[in-house]
Amino acid sequence: MEKVKIFADRNLCIGQIDKHIYASFIEHLGRAVYEGIYEPGHPKADADGFRTDVAQLIKELNVPMVRYPGGNFVSNYNWRDGIGPKEKRPTRLDLAWFSTETNQFGTDEFMKWCKKFDIEPMMTVNMGTAGPKEAAELVEYCNHAGGTTISDMRRANGAEDPYNIEYWAIGNEMDGPWQMGHLTAEEYAKKAVETAKMMRWANGEDKNFPDAKPLKLIVSGSSNHDMPTFPEWDRTVLEYTFPYVDRLSMHRYYEWDETRKHPLEDFMGSADDMSAFINEIRATITYVKAKETGRLRRMGSRVTKKQLAHNVYISFDEWNIWTVNAPRSEPAWKKAPHILEDVYTFQDMLVFAGLMNSLLNNCDIVKTACLAQLVNVIAPIMTETGGGTLKQSSYYPFLYVANNGTGETVRSISTSDKFENMYGEARYINEAVTHDAQKREVCLFVCNYDQSAREVEAELRSFGDLKAVEYVEMTHSNLFATNNFSHPNDVVPHNKDLPAVKDNKVELKLPAMSWSYLKFRY
Repeated sequence: MEKVKIFADRNLCIGQIDKHIYASFIEHLGRAVYEGIYEPGHPKADADGFRTDVAQLIKELNVPMVRYPGGNFVSNYNWRDGIGPKEKRPTRLDLAWFSTETNQFGTDEFMKWCKKFDIEPMMTVNMGTAGPKEAAELVEYCNHAGGTTISDMRRANGAEDPYNIEYWAIGNEMDGPWQMGHLTAEEYAKKAVETAKMMRWANGEDKNFPDAKPLKLIVSGSSNHDMPTFPEWDRTVLEYTFPYVDRLSMHRYYEWDETRKHPLEDFMGSADDMSAFINEIRATITYVKAKETGRLRRMGSRVTKKQLAHNVYISFDEWNIWTVNAPRSEPAWKKAPHILEDVYTFQDMLVFAGLMNSLLNNCDIVKTACLAQLVNVIAPIMTETGGGTLKQSSYYPFLYVANNGTGETVRSISTSDKFENMYGEARYINEAVTHDAQKREVCLFVCNYDQSAREVEAELRSFGDLKAVEYVEMTHSNLFATNNFSHPNDVVPHNKDLPAVKDNKVELKLPAMSWSYLKFRY
């Protein structure tokens, strides 16, 4: 089998890597909040009920931002239920996940958690059963200094200073019939425009108040590219909202399905499918941008340079492996039910790592991305009620990429051969190369999706005299191996001997079905 050659040159920059592509997501779903990040009475909970052992693992992952409170949950959520004295908060039926919501954790607790553990919030507003008025009032509650009934509610609840939340998502998966308050594209787009306007006004964004820090608003795009409304939904929504928003959301989950004719190949093709989905959304944004630019130019002198320069980027604010190997429901109306607690295999980790490569290789258009989710629910971190924590197999590629994939992504050219799968063709060797000029570091993240070992020669030009400083590998004889509380270290990374770099080239032998990470300095 021929050696695969990977070529990367520092001058072939794809784009700057926004740290927010390493964000995550906490929804009021299962045990993500309760018994996840919040468990009063736990031996390692602080005075606010936040589990410090969980917070430490999140800190290790270098998660910069967390999306909250949903997800499907948000489409019937009244944010006022989750503020004020806890003994006075209502207990509600959660119609999204057929559980009972106690509202003991809400906006103020989330913001206190974010501040305490140095995490930036992304707040999602209800576009299902609520609308512009409720969204604007939540912005007022969170971002207005005081002197109004709503902002003074926050102060009375213990937060004297405004939260100054920058990132706001206008609804969740509004293209999905499963969403409470589901709308057509045109209905949602019109509602989103009015919501965006009122949110910005509540934030003080007006020509008379030039010092207000603008919100970054995320409009709801397609839940996946198998939706019958894709990509018309995205085009329609953007044509209405383009001047008012900054991001278009997209969601995608991948799963192992042993009933398929070629289950392994189909699963391993997920990363290339993710890149295809991103590029379809990219094309839609480019098309709408062209229409919007034409409209502005026809307006002549009334148009500002800022209006012409405005662009919309992608917020891939739900992505993950969804293995469907855990219960999706429990008896109705339980509190914090044990649902969607998927157990991730070594095989899942391989695909997960490839998905991270796709995000890096499209960093010019993907500016925010949220791993869904963070704790217990389809998550890299698991907890025992009253007990310990567990790092799932997917924890490790996120750990190394989020902590080392900084600076910019460099375009890589590969001679990798391909294999057929349900999405078309995908590369056996899937890689991403990052370059951080300030740190003087180059990182290579590479998956081998072949069931045989592969030889790879990476030629890294124009970076100077490179020296390998870290080499980590994950491989396993059992594709379905997992970590559990009895055996937490079955699927873990291992340090490798550092390879030599000669004439800007490094020779690697990648084990069958493996993930590797190399860091070089110059």
